[in-house]
Amino acid sequence: MFEQFEPLATDPILGLSLAYQQDTNPHKVDLGVGVYKDEAGNTPVLQSVTAAQVRCHAQETTKAYQSPAGDVVFNTEIQKLIFGADSPQLDRLKTLQTPGGCGALRVAAEVIVRAAPGATIWVSRPTWANHIPLLSSAGLKIKEYPYYQADTQSLDVEGMLACLAQVPAGDLVLLHGCCHNPCGTDLTLEHWQAIADLANKQGFTPFVDLAYQGFGEGLNDDAQGLRLLADAVPEMLVASSCSKNFGLYRERVGALSVVGSTVSAAANTFGQMQSVARGIYSMPPSHGAALVATILTDAELRQQWEGELAGMRIRIKQLRENLAAALVPYGDFSFIPRQRGMFSFLGLNETQVERLKTDFSVYMVGSSRINLAGINQSNLMYLAESIGQVL
Repeated sequence: MFEQFEPLATDPILGLSLAYQQDTNPHKVDLGVGVYKDEAGNTPVLQSVTAAQVRCHAQETTKAYQSPAGDVVFNTEIQKLIFGADSPQLDRLKTLQTPGGCGALRVAAEVIVRAAPGATIWVSRPTWANHIPLLSSAGLKIKEYPYYQADTQSLDVEGMLACLAQVPAGDLVLLHGCCHNPCGTDLTLEHWQAIADLANKQGFTPFVDLAYQGFGEGLNDDAQGLRLLADAVPEMLVASSCSKNFGLYRERVGALSVVGSTVSAAANTFGQMQSVARGIYSMPPSHGAALVATILTDAELRQQWEGELAGMRIRIKQLRENLAAALVPYGDFSFIPRQRGMFSFLGLNETQVERLKTDFSVYMVGSSRINLAGINQSNLMYLAESIGQVL
């Protein structure tokens, strides 16, 4: 049976990481992989997470199975974190713990296909590379709507809204909640309102991917757009992740939330979500969700975590300012500080990106998307000078 398989091409980002690891240049710079790094180049365990681990270990009394819905306390706290503790939509809202944001996206796709076989979901151009395989492999059809204008390093508002005005009823539109990956250019509240109006007029369902809450402007500010949607539209989906804002990448902590048109619609959809989860992975891993639940329900730990998250956010903002300033001799990169989160496009072509890798050991994906968190004080000027050499 398996002799029929041919070797698959290496994943571009994983291949980039391997090439970086094998590079012996002491000045090499890794701007590819999408994890937060501190000034020393490490992806640390947050102190609040370490404290929560100690507490969870002391209090844990069983390793028995949980239900496909996952940790009930985690689900409740994530709802409040995303939608607000006083959200008027909490009664028509259900949340399922999932194995990371990827698990949330896949469970959502399976539920959508159950509800509407052959459904189409619209994704931004560009979008996160794994969105399309995660969604299409469940049977969803994929279409794109304009989003980022590379020539102006800005949002294509006119093109986006004109396209969404043609999306038919029954389709879904995938939106980045904040800190757009890969371009870093976010929607304003005015844009969110315009999309809500179009969703109601056209009859499409918004689906928000919230992978970086707290990395843009703050926990509440980063959720304002999806909260506006939740108050304005009859139904929506939200896939969320605790990988970045809690630093729990390998623990696979995510959630899928559904806002139903009625309380019963939300409950019935939640039943389908649990059924899909049962058929794919039975139950999500419990350790990471227990850590998040512990942090969010303890005032002292939550304050500590929010401080650590603010530190990461402030550092990334400062890196944006520093990089733009260092690149002033080589061109106008003033768009970098206007963007949010860990990612930006530099506007380089593939030849320039390849030269950066081969001549200067600066690693980024072919689109020139960079992870700002890979920059530090020791490599900033080398990076800027290397970019200047290929322009």
